[in-house]
Amino acid sequence: MTTFEIVKNLAKKQNISIVELEEKLGFSRNSLYAWKKSKPSVDKLQAVADYFHVSTDYLLGRTDNALLDSNNDLEVEEALNSMRSYQGKPVSDSEREVLRGIIKAYLDSQDKDE
Repeated sequence: MTTFEIVKNLAKKQNISIVELEEKLGFSRNSLYAWKKSKPSVDKLQAVADYFHVSTDYLLGRTDNALLDSNNDLEVEEALNSMRSYQGKPVSDSEREVLRGIIKAYLDSQDKDE
């Protein structure tokens, strides 16, 4: 799978288009589509990895493990990806960040209790 295909799958899971992702990241139009045939620059690759909270190795297809730090990171992302809307309203990026913090704090407290 190419880097573009991996990014496309991540975007699909979050219900955003490639064009929307380019806009959110401040990339020029069709810059991600260019990844079908060429390798991304390090700074753009890192920006996409940061946006999706995955490793650059995952985006490059060097590993199937999207984790950054711990199993909790993947659990948090899976929970957030499953929550696309609440009462019919889409969950905004800022709301996702708040929820990410709450979920991580909860999971971290559960790890300490064990």
